Amino acid sequence: MSESIELRAPDGTEFEVYVARPEGTPLGGLVVIHEIWGLVDHIRDVADRFAGEGWLVAAPDILSKAGVGPELGSELFDLVNSPDEAVRTAAQPRLRDAMSEMRAPGYAGWAIPALRTVVDWLEHQPDVDGRVAVTGFCFGGTYAFALAASDERLLAAVPFYGTAPSPDRIAQIKASVLALYGEQDPTLMDALPGVRQAMADAGVDFEAVVYPGAQHAFFNDTGSRYSPAHAMEAWARVLAFLDDKVVNE
Repeated sequence: MSESIELRAPDGTEFEVYVARPEGTPLGGLVVIHEIWGLVDHIRDVADRFAGEGWLVAAPDILSKAGVGPELGSELFDLVNSPDEAVRTAAQPRLRDAMSEMRAPGYAGWAIPALRTVVDWLEHQPDVDGRVAVTGFCFGGTYAFALAASDERLLAAVPFYGTAPSPDRIAQIKASVLALYGEQDPTLMDALPGVRQAMADAGVDFEAVVYPGAQHAFFNDTGSRYSPAHAMEAWARVLAFLDDKVVNE
């Protein structure tokens, strides 16, 4: 069962949250944070899949605040995933313009408190009992890291190909972290040794999995970089990790 609700961020801004409910008692609550395309159908499908595994899922739309609603996000996604190189190239200026606000210094100051509001909501749902985790993809993976560094209530965080925060912020993470990457994602691969060291220095329960030959966004089954075998293995790994770190904690 799914529905859309409205939550209010600390600054008073209302934002949409797609809620997917399991049949029966939930294993726990899970925040699912979308890619840079926003709360598109793919993310709603991922939320439904987690709900089908027993999780009460809350997938917030935190990009409409920055001017990228799901309709625009879907359009931009189709352009940059076009098989026509000329179409992809022509889309780049429009993409940069659309994404500019989310990269503004003040945006994270709104987004992270808004995500904490989602955790608040999940915590107060029947039978969740403090068992709350977060996952996210690309942009959402970065914010999954950031939320884990900002909210001690989270028991687990699963960023897919996200950028980790600075070492001083990593030191604030109390959740167990499973970070998933594609080997053919050079920026994140270059940064990973430093992330591993910072996590170790901070004593974070951290596991990084790098899928050989996989690219950025390998989990998105609507995109040109989708890798079915890697996505299937990652899905099973994530479910086992959440079961271990959240359900059986």
